[in-house]
Amino acid sequence: MSGQRSLSLDSKLPSLGTTIFTQMSALAQQCQAINLSQGFPDFDGPSYLQQRLAYHVSQGSNQYAPMTGAVALREAIAAKTESLYGYLPDVGTDITVTAGATEALYAAITAIVRPGDEVICFDPSYDSYAPAVELSGGILKRIALQPPEFKVDWQAFKALLSDKTRLVILNTPHNPTATVWSHRDFDALAHAIADYPVFVLSDEVYEHICFAPEGHASVLAHSRLRERSVAVSSFGKTFHMTGWKVGYCVAPEAISREIRKVHQYLTFSVNTPAQLAIADMLNAQPEHYQELPAFYQAKRDRFTQALSRSRLKVQPCSGTYFLLADYSDVSDLDDVAFCQWLTREVGVAAIPLSVFCDGEFNHRLIRLCFAKQEATLDAAAERLLSL
Repeated sequence: MSGQRSLSLDSKLPSLGTTIFTQMSALAQQCQAINLSQGFPDFDGPSYLQQRLAYHVSQGSNQYAPMTGAVALREAIAAKTESLYGYLPDVGTDITVTAGATEALYAAITAIVRPGDEVICFDPSYDSYAPAVELSGGILKRIALQPPEFKVDWQAFKALLSDKTRLVILNTPHNPTATVWSHRDFDALAHAIADYPVFVLSDEVYEHICFAPEGHASVLAHSRLRERSVAVSSFGKTFHMTGWKVGYCVAPEAISREIRKVHQYLTFSVNTPAQLAIADMLNAQPEHYQELPAFYQAKRDRFTQALSRSRLKVQPCSGTYFLLADYSDVSDLDDVAFCQWLTREVGVAAIPLSVFCDGEFNHRLIRLCFAKQEATLDAAAERLLSL
């Protein structure tokens, strides 16, 4: 054994630990708090969808689906995309079904970003973007969006563009700020990158939970941008079934080809009976996603009205199933410490906004999930009124 070196593994992501969502959900369970931190509904999805899952299992649809996704589901996605955004993606080449939206995001970033490439994203930003960029050897350039509007400063964006810029990552409706991009924002993006060979990754997992009067503005509806873009969506968000982990991405053939090269060695294919059940749901009950904005707006309004009597200052919410609340009238604690105190002492778990940002974030804002039953929201509001 003389001279043998000890086995060690240097981390590729040394600064990362357990996500704040896992931490806060664990703390909520430990303290028996109402969990408004992690973004998942506390109610089930449509009964028809559940019935179709059981049907396809019973009929023997339990082997591998095609790597790119079940044909029936890709056809349903194409039809939905055309009806919503006036664009019909090719069923064979442009649509890839993935194990949740996070896999689609990772596969797209891995396929597009090379070592030394620069990637622009907007902070606050969803926590999976940065690690995927880092693992691909990319360099993340962040633009801080300022509350309460969280609007993009397009001059600052243009100033970040360079010959090294490879990808822009955006998210609308936006988690965690509950803001949405307009068609004018997409026009501004198209104008800014017109002379650069830059790709766009548009995270649109909350596309059907948008309360803007003009509806959801998708990159797929923008004729100049969709030829260089990947749009990502999530059936878990749309059908209240986050545990099913079924998502998809839409991109032109040349981009999809490279994404599929990564996807086939991440998961190869996605749960077959779930794909077939979702296809049935999209075809038989399109009113579910069509009525989703009103469904969640009612929950938003109920919770917002209840909190109007509290010391929290609720921020405007144009999309997603999250609310931001300013707690500066309640405490001087930083947002991480405040969320821990809120869980332990008040019995409501929330997410601190600073975890979505790189560097200092000096605003006292927390994120609350309202994808809950009315009784859950009412009970949480009652506790928050005690602040």
